[in-house]
Amino acid sequence: MENINYISVSFDDEIPLLEAVGKLKESNEKILDVLTPFPVHGLDRALSMKRSRIPLIGFIFGAFGAIVGFGFQTWVFTINYPLVFGGKPFFSAPSFIPITFECTVLFAALGMVSAMLIKSKLKPDSKFIPFDENITNDKFIILISAEDVESARNRIKLTLSGINIIAIK
Repeated sequence: MENINYISVSFDDEIPLLEAVGKLKESNEKILDVLTPFPVHGLDRALSMKRSRIPLIGFIFGAFGAIVGFGFQTWVFTINYPLVFGGKPFFSAPSFIPITFECTVLFAALGMVSAMLIKSKLKPDSKFIPFDENITNDKFIILISAEDVESARNRIKLTLSGINIIAIK
């Protein structure tokens, strides 16, 4: 995003932020991103964001983990190294449930974290250049694309008149 001209609009609270997003969408301004110090309820709908696929990825990896955990235990206790524990049969499914559950949770968590890192293009050598110094504080910021920054700034001031804005940069 370093080659894109943008304007940042800062707010102190999430209510004016949501109002501003609505007004900017109505006036067909291109919102690049919204930066918030905590998740804002309803912001995803206001920005018309698609639903995340992370839960689906978690389910797929979790199911794979359950199959791997159950299959590995079945193989170990029936084929590879069968032992008699207190007179139980070699294949005792109820005793496999805790490890199966743990493998499900482990694989689902690792799969979701990996998918998030890949989707976000985060890697150890990623460099972050802050758009605005206030994003590390408690401010809510909207980044708006602008070809001509001065005319866009005036247009945005007019569009967002009546909303409690901290700064437009």
